[in-house]
Amino acid sequence: MLSEQHPNSRAVSIGIWVLTGTRDESADEGGISHLLEHMVFKGTKTRSAYQIAKSLEALGGDLNAYTTREYTCYHALVLKDHWEKALDVLCDLVSNMEITANDFRLEKGVILQEIAMTDDTPEELIYDVLFEKAYAGNPVSTPILGTVKSVASMSQKKVMDYYKSRYTGKNIIVTAAGSLDHKIFVSKVEEKLAKKKKAKFSAKREKPRWKKARAVLEKSSEQTHMLVGLPTASFRDDQRFESYIVNTLLGGGMTSKLYQSVREKKGLVYSIHSMLNTFVDSGAMMIYAGTDVKSVRKVSDIISKELRKLKKTGASASDVELFKTQVIGSILLGSDDIENRMTSIAVNEMVFGEYRSVDSVIQQIQKVTRASVNEFVRNEFDTDKISGVLMGAGVDDLNSWWKDFEF
Repeated sequence: MLSEQHPNSRAVSIGIWVLTGTRDESADEGGISHLLEHMVFKGTKTRSAYQIAKSLEALGGDLNAYTTREYTCYHALVLKDHWEKALDVLCDLVSNMEITANDFRLEKGVILQEIAMTDDTPEELIYDVLFEKAYAGNPVSTPILGTVKSVASMSQKKVMDYYKSRYTGKNIIVTAAGSLDHKIFVSKVEEKLAKKKKAKFSAKREKPRWKKARAVLEKSSEQTHMLVGLPTASFRDDQRFESYIVNTLLGGGMTSKLYQSVREKKGLVYSIHSMLNTFVDSGAMMIYAGTDVKSVRKVSDIISKELRKLKKTGASASDVELFKTQVIGSILLGSDDIENRMTSIAVNEMVFGEYRSVDSVIQQIQKVTRASVNEFVRNEFDTDKISGVLMGAGVDDLNSWWKDFEF
């Protein structure tokens, strides 16, 4: 249990983090973590689905959840006078799920619609395809939502067994940020979760190995969607902050190299950006662009030139300082948001097993230098392992587009 005091805040943000996600699922459990996240909102031993929805919404608060490849989070944001009610609801969700066969059937239908919606959204689907190709053979490659087949065949008993075995003991972290007293918070959590059994499940995660993979997929859409990626630092890597700087430099905002060269100077895209997909033991940097099918070659050529330039000459001292300032500013602005702080202290506990203040993180970023960034680019930015997916209408004639990324 961890909390951070923000005495001037009118609100409290609370999260319960269950240390199980997509990468902890077996081959016949694809999407079960996400399915379970939905199911807990269908009812508990003390609350109906409507009562769960009303519990905090009626107070002007917010209750939600999400699933990742490494954990599932249930979180609430309420006025400070209502934090005990929020904690009670969250603890109820992770302790007392009780659903009917009809609720189970209906919610599976909802998730099948969610999968269909993703299939109709190429700019989302393309990430699942790249994960599937580049991390093939590891559970990380599985879509968080699962597949139509895995969800449709999931039994209520399997989901309940999963709930009982994973939502226990040390698999649960509770965090809070806002105007609340830590001792009282700890006391209330212990009171509500005291009956939780010790965890029988212990994650045995195999480190995902990035594979060089390419795919060109014909799909009806107005734009052609391009996604390229390469392995980079993990959450625990000593050079993770260098990877943050490089990501921001390449495609983190309007001043980034790719935004300026592809959108501002050439007008070839509306959207182009880079992002980090980071795990405790591995990570990948991905670059997305949406363009006209006739402009694919031009866009990929500019992206590859920017990558080659960075790899060959490194980042300039002025660029490193500019993007360090951007990263630091973003972290400091985010630290004023108690939901961000609640999430941050949870992630630090999951990854490092300790609390890390905003100031300590800023101090580490301040230590990043041009030399350390360029050392990261030389040694860890492996352009020989670039993978990519091209998706859209009329892409069948572009099967060799990826040659632009041959270094």
